[in-house]
Amino acid sequence: MERLTASVLQKMRIAAMVLFGACAAVGCGGVSASSPPPATGVRAADIDDVSAGLMDHHRHHHHGGVTLMIALSLDTLGVSPEQRAAVEKVRGDLHARMEPARAAEQKLVTVLADGLAADNLDRASADAAVAQVAAAAAKVHDASADALNELHTVLTPPERAALVDKVEAHWAVWQKANAEETDPRNPERGLIEMLATDLGLTQDQIDKIRAGLGVGMKAVPRLDPQEIAAHLRAFGEAFRREKFDARLLTTANGANAHLAGWGAAHLEHFIEAVSPVLTPDQRTRFAQRLREHAAHTSGNGGEQ
Repeated sequence: MERLTASVLQKMRIAAMVLFGACAAVGCGGVSASSPPPATGVRAADIDDVSAGLMDHHRHHHHGGVTLMIALSLDTLGVSPEQRAAVEKVRGDLHARMEPARAAEQKLVTVLADGLAADNLDRASADAAVAQVAAAAAKVHDASADALNELHTVLTPPERAALVDKVEAHWAVWQKANAEETDPRNPERGLIEMLATDLGLTQDQIDKIRAGLGVGMKAVPRLDPQEIAAHLRAFGEAFRREKFDARLLTTANGANAHLAGWGAAHLEHFIEAVSPVLTPDQRTRFAQRLREHAAHTSGNGGEQ
């Protein structure tokens, strides 16, 4: 993935404003992630806080692929009181359809956390868990097709456009959150800096982790952002139309499996590279952090 430029960073900030709900979906007809931000009273600090929270989410949760981004976009989609119950039902249905993929991701994190804490990672079990994440994600869209069709029926044309904008905004934030992890010129800077702060890594540990990642992460298949972007375009064009059938989106299963599979494989190899360098106490603390991320839920009851 190409390293993000300053213009894309600005796009990510605008995306955070879209997701923050600074403009009601019906009133503004949707805010594009590439459009200038609307004039509102939202503080820059609020946008930065939202960006940080979204980035933390998109760094650790990939199981539903683009379908997860659609479900999360409903959290800030402005709809009428008459529509709210129907939209909330669809959101719940989407999370239910993603449950097998979420459970597979949680199983992977459990395997990795247990191996990390014990300093004895079972590579065969981890590999099998990674494969299960990708396989489960590949089924998410087909399982969610009826719910997506119902959502299209419930929303007005401006609301459909607003939802598409929010999904694209989530993708912009996802790319920022994971860009450092996919930049071969500076492998894993983001996660290493996070661990250095949380676990109190020494400079010697940081140097050893970077050296190990330079070799170990080559085993992770490269993420092709163009495949995800192509599916987002297909979804956006189809969802904005008067008639929509989610079953006709042939790019969905591959995009979801690609995104979730990359996230799972990336996490496995990162843990494998980091574990030998950490002290027993650091491994225990990092394992606990992994478990907390795996069990993280949003305030309205939907898992993230």
